[in-house]
Amino acid sequence: MKTVTLSMRLPPDEVKRLASAAAAAGLDRSAFLKHALRRGTRDLMLEQAADAYRRGAATLSRAAGMAGLSLRDFIAQMPSTNLELNYGLDDLLRDLRP
Repeated sequence: MKTVTLSMRLPPDEVKRLASAAAAAGLDRSAFLKHALRRGTRDLMLEQAADAYRRGAATLSRAAGMAGLSLRDFIAQMPSTNLELNYGLDDLLRDLRP
């Protein structure tokens, strides 16, 4: 798999915390950062999608797509994001459109 190198500047105390957390997880710093970045991205995408659904800016299936989840998985995540299912006939018809 092709990769791209990213760099960032962090305060020394954050670097120490990252190194400690990586060691506790049994990972090198690079592997730990990749794991943390993927988890953080997934969480932020879910948060943004939940907010869009809550505001009515996205249908249920579009919010699931925004989160990078299947519809079933997004519905399963609803309790953790304090969302209530609000899905009617109009939503179904919108979701069926290409």
